[in-house]
Amino acid sequence: MCFDLDSHPPIAPIAGGSLDHADLVLAAADGNRFAGFSARAANPTGAGIVILPDVRGLHPYYEELALRFAEHGIDALAIDYFGRTAGAAKRGADFEYMPHVARTTADGLRADVAAAAEELAGREIGRVRSVFTIGFCFGGRLAFVATTFGLGLAGAIGFYGWPVGDRPNSPAPADVAGEMRAPILAIFGGADDGIPVEAVAQFEAALSAAGVPHEIETYPGAPHSFFDRKAADHAAASADAWERTLEFIRGNGTAA
Repeated sequence: MCFDLDSHPPIAPIAGGSLDHADLVLAAADGNRFAGFSARAANPTGAGIVILPDVRGLHPYYEELALRFAEHGIDALAIDYFGRTAGAAKRGADFEYMPHVARTTADGLRADVAAAAEELAGREIGRVRSVFTIGFCFGGRLAFVATTFGLGLAGAIGFYGWPVGDRPNSPAPADVAGEMRAPILAIFGGADDGIPVEAVAQFEAALSAAGVPHEIETYPGAPHSFFDRKAADHAAASADAWERTLEFIRGNGTAA
């Protein structure tokens, strides 16, 4: 698991920055119906972001993160992964997600990310002109790979997404770097036991060889899932990672 069940994004709210928010049910091209949570900016900048959660799917952590993006002028849409196997209804903290993670497929994830990106881009004319992905852990890997989907993404941000190694539901980002068509911001913890420095170096080498614009930041001493309000010891790393995320969006799309 990426986060404890009572975790929250380490970002202070901005009063009045979000216009509205809503639970959605989205439809993918293959007919799948899946849950989403939308937050719209009160003062939109033209940027939109698809939030790709960890293995738990659409957890309140990511709904709160969507609100924080909206408060910074970025329309946000967090999605669930398990519409095909668990339906589109909201679920409680006791949901056994791992059997559903095992049943996700590369084609299904691709269809769902595409539906979310199209939902953002299809809002009233001119509202969202630059669509990004951001993901965490399972979703971080997917955020990187989504730049190969032909969606016209403006960029992808991954927090501790596994950059190498085979997975049945997605290729390794390092292996498909040559197909990436958007800049990458990759954020890692230096004390992440699951993603060693060698894996990060391999990803960076693949991005460089493919000519993909990229930024990779590794925070010394930070563990996997450090981006958490409860992780007071890593508050400085979290604050810097959030600022880097906003700056990446400002630098690669419409100003945020």
